[in-house]
Amino acid sequence: MEEPIKAEGLNPLAAAPVGRLLVQFAVPSVLSMLVDALYNVVDQIFIGQGVGYLGIAATTVTFPFVTILLSVATLLGIGGSVYTAMSMGAGRREEAEKTLGAVFTLSVVVGILFTVVCLAFLRPLALAFGATEGAGGSLPYVLDYAPIILLGAPFSIAAVALSSIARADGSPVLAMGCFLAGAILNLILDPIYLFVLGWGVKGAAIATVTSQVLSAGILLVYFLKKGRIRLRRKYLRPALPVCGQVVMFGLPACMIQIAAAILQIELNKAVVRFGAGAVSGEAALSAVGIVLRISTIVVSICVGIGVGIQPIIGFNQGAGLDHRVKETVRRALGAASAVSVLGWLGCVLFPARILGLFGVDSPAYLEFGVRCMRVFLLGMPVAGFQVVTAQYYLATGQAVKALLLSVLRPLLLMIPLIHMFSRVWGMDGILYASPTADYLTALVVAVLLWRDRRRAFGKC
Repeated sequence: MEEPIKAEGLNPLAAAPVGRLLVQFAVPSVLSMLVDALYNVVDQIFIGQGVGYLGIAATTVTFPFVTILLSVATLLGIGGSVYTAMSMGAGRREEAEKTLGAVFTLSVVVGILFTVVCLAFLRPLALAFGATEGAGGSLPYVLDYAPIILLGAPFSIAAVALSSIARADGSPVLAMGCFLAGAILNLILDPIYLFVLGWGVKGAAIATVTSQVLSAGILLVYFLKKGRIRLRRKYLRPALPVCGQVVMFGLPACMIQIAAAILQIELNKAVVRFGAGAVSGEAALSAVGIVLRISTIVVSICVGIGVGIQPIIGFNQGAGLDHRVKETVRRALGAASAVSVLGWLGCVLFPARILGLFGVDSPAYLEFGVRCMRVFLLGMPVAGFQVVTAQYYLATGQAVKALLLSVLRPLLLMIPLIHMFSRVWGMDGILYASPTADYLTALVVAVLLWRDRRRAFGKC
């Protein structure tokens, strides 16, 4: 079983202490995810301060488009990184470069196709995603914001997908740095476009796309000139067997995003339909959008931990070092669970202060937002447990279990709960559907891990 490791000359993924590797790979991954989540939150703060709640509602309606884009990027990036890590662990460098070429080409082609299709049907899609017509509706803002975001689709997909492969290539700091550079640029451009030039939500969209172009450009240069594996012209034409492996490993993670997009659409429509008493449907949608953005900060840290351990698990799985896989999983679960609990405490203890950052000043709006944050996020303490477990099953090639966990909370539990609870309790039912789905999912995850305890947590 040691032959592949010798071929790599004792690759650090197989020889270095697991704790050090977890810091080396998970911390940059966490920071890159966190930076992405934070600049999306700050983007919402600027929009809330410069445009108002209809601007935030418009970005909430646009969020399913973004999530679908992310699902494609995740399919290619996670699937490509897992297969790349396994290929490198087994000493098959050429296969890893074929994977890189296929991921890059598919990122560009799928991004262009997605842009064309969505722009052709933008208005009906926006209405289906929860936009409202009329003088006080969010549709005009959506039609200003969404087209620009869609034009950046190829760059967005490429940036996310290539960053995942950069981590598998042993460059987690670069994966973090490219998103950090994009985030800094976005934060510089946002206030200029919104407040100085007065471009409204269009300015926020332009700033976001510009940052994505920068991130994708940095990664492209890396893989052309400096990567351990290189982007080569002869591998730009995707090979069917490689694509099959990428899809197989990436589908569970992709389904998480697809399920999230469907959930977001159903949630948007339910919130607009029921409103919140003194708060209009559009204002309620804006408040829910803020709460979702805040929750993504905590979830992104957990996802960063899960994504960061994938190269470690994938390489050691390929090299037959099961004891290192087990130790990695145990440490990652502990770290992610601690983050989830601390994040939940922050949301519960300081909801009004958090909402105030987004320009929330109406007493009724603030009251609903505080209640929304405290109820909707009751299940946050178990988020890290769910995320890391799904990533463990993905990285070890247990695709069926990973796929189950990908769709369980959003599709099989939360959407039915939203419809059932809202019929009885209205808006309160929508809010309580989220923690109910969280804890039911955590129960299923616990049962799966208990059945697999010897494989996942057996003695090293």
